[in-house]
Amino acid sequence: MPAPGRGAGRKDLQPGQVSQLRVHDLATGTDRLVLQTDELIEAPNWTPDDRLVVNGGGCLWQIPAVGGELAPIDTGEIRTVNNDHVLSPDGTAIYFSAAGHLYRIPIGGGNPVQVSNDQPDGSGYTYWLHGITPDGGTLAYVAVEPLGDDPRGRRNLATIPAAGGPDRLLSDGAVPFDGPEYSPDGVWLYYNSEEAARTPGHAQLFRMPAEGGAAEQLTFDERVNWFPHLDPQGESVLYISYEPGTVSHPADVDVTLRIVPASGGEPRDVVRLFGGQGTLNVNSWAPDSSAFAYVAYPFAESA
Repeated sequence: MPAPGRGAGRKDLQPGQVSQLRVHDLATGTDRLVLQTDELIEAPNWTPDDRLVVNGGGCLWQIPAVGGELAPIDTGEIRTVNNDHVLSPDGTAIYFSAAGHLYRIPIGGGNPVQVSNDQPDGSGYTYWLHGITPDGGTLAYVAVEPLGDDPRGRRNLATIPAAGGPDRLLSDGAVPFDGPEYSPDGVWLYYNSEEAARTPGHAQLFRMPAEGGAAEQLTFDERVNWFPHLDPQGESVLYISYEPGTVSHPADVDVTLRIVPASGGEPRDVVRLFGGQGTLNVNSWAPDSSAFAYVAYPFAESA
């Protein structure tokens, strides 16, 4: 029997399960299948020249947005790439998280350059990438630190220069923060957090000034909302929405992809699917804002 609601850190598919890389066209409301595979792939980015970049098996892969075969992207000796990767705004580089650090490679692959700082032994401080400023100069990430017996108990928003440099915390809360991503004009930093939650694990969407400051809440429902992604025109926020009662952002559950205006308002459902972790972790909008990519994880008999 399929195991529902697996943890976000799962490393493979269940027996009979497939990964479907799909593109949703907003004008027509239709979906098309780009690739189906029995290997776990996650988190598509959309390049300026219409390719999709995904991670799978600890590596990065690319495929034309119109469909085709996955082709590997060289990440040197690193084989622990996770589903936190972003593209430079000019499309020349990929930044990614692996084993708690941040790295940069050319868009076509190459020797990785470490961007994150080496932390003191035993600190437990790790980096989880999510955003980059429109000028490509700063990365936004989740700074994860131990709290009590939980090695990931503190999760705050932070930044670091894309060329390397000092870390800067933008939050310092006792509740989890995640998914920081800049608006296309660089004015806002969008994110999800539990700062307004009455139940632990129930995140909503927020934004704050890009340099830090007072937060504005964007979603107010009973659902659990994660990973806000601004379309390139800066008008809409695409995000993944879990059923009420969900804790955190698990894999292998029924989810809804929703869109809300960039300044907040009434969200609308766009796609319902079986997925979760890996479906929409990173910005996957087409360069012209007409479509977005995502990954569904159905079982073969229902695919």
